[in-house]
Amino acid sequence: METIKRVCKEAIHNIDPVLFVCATLLSIISIVTIWGAVDNFGMSKLKMQVFIFVVGMAVTFVIAYVDFRVLVDKLWPYMLIGSVALLVLTLVCGKSGENMETANKSWLAIPGTGLMIQPSEFVKFTFICTFSKHLFTVRDRINHPLTVLLLMGHAALVIGPILLSGDLGVALIYMAILAIMLFCAGLHWGYFLAAALLIVLLFPFLWDHLAPYQQERILVGFHPELDPLDKGMQPLLSRTAISAGGFFGNGVFGGYYYEILPASHTDFMYSTICEKFGFLGGALVLLVLMVMVVRVFMIARSADRSDYGGLICAGIGGMLVVQILLNVGMCFAMLPVIGITLPLLSCGGSSMLATFMMLGLLHNVSAHSNGVRAAREHASYLFEI
Repeated sequence: METIKRVCKEAIHNIDPVLFVCATLLSIISIVTIWGAVDNFGMSKLKMQVFIFVVGMAVTFVIAYVDFRVLVDKLWPYMLIGSVALLVLTLVCGKSGENMETANKSWLAIPGTGLMIQPSEFVKFTFICTFSKHLFTVRDRINHPLTVLLLMGHAALVIGPILLSGDLGVALIYMAILAIMLFCAGLHWGYFLAAALLIVLLFPFLWDHLAPYQQERILVGFHPELDPLDKGMQPLLSRTAISAGGFFGNGVFGGYYYEILPASHTDFMYSTICEKFGFLGGALVLLVLMVMVVRVFMIARSADRSDYGGLICAGIGGMLVVQILLNVGMCFAMLPVIGITLPLLSCGGSSMLATFMMLGLLHNVSAHSNGVRAAREHASYLFEI
């Protein structure tokens, strides 16, 4: 019993209060929104969101307790091999999500349970861990061409199967994580320029190899009025739902447009929140997300330079920034609809649980950073006085 108390006390001690409050507040907003739309979304969605919130919090505390350096140093080869195997299995045996027009193989059924998971969400956790370890190992020679080639090979092992599955949206998130982590690790700007030029040169070839629905989504995504009755209907409905909320919203149980908006509980959850809680609710959500992102990069800045904790924070922070911008851009009909969820708010067990796992890593890095340790030691000294 004493051991359990000690472990719990240390896990709580490792929790960063700002991240904890932000994550809790966003999760509560999500649960309340789903509760207000339960007649449309279904009671199963509400139960799942509450269940994942509870499980996610527990997982966060567990990961916050175990030193991330011990976790990654011992398990990184298994993380990498397991991630690639899981993605390949999904590529071979996976299925598309509910009511999807695409043939993306992004979901994997758990035998005997009737449940489905999205492996690429959990692989974000392992990819950030293994890639940060790789970057830290080669930090002294990161700009050597062979080193860069090996880093690209590492990334290709994970991003390749996702691209082959047809899930372009998730692949873009991984590419953003890759670019941000390489930048923070000190990769020379020349490599980024070369990559940009290569993309420009290959764009015509890449465009021709996109599926027709992907091409239409991209074109209509920047100008949904081009096809308001088909491809542009979803983002236009989303924008209408946001504007229908006005300043104060229609109330928890109010609103209409979210009921006819496809994916209003997942990709377009922000639109549902705005319709129910108005400009004030939407602004509050963006403010909390902004505080959370700023806190992540503050932790990255204060992280111990003798390990790869800062790189982990950079990867997670980059993922949050890109995912938030893409999702909110979709909801305002300003960016193509590419199936990106809003962290901790969109209804979805895989996305929410994976985000809580990464928050556990952030708590862990925060607890072991130089600045936080110094502050805690100072506080303990004052308490003793």
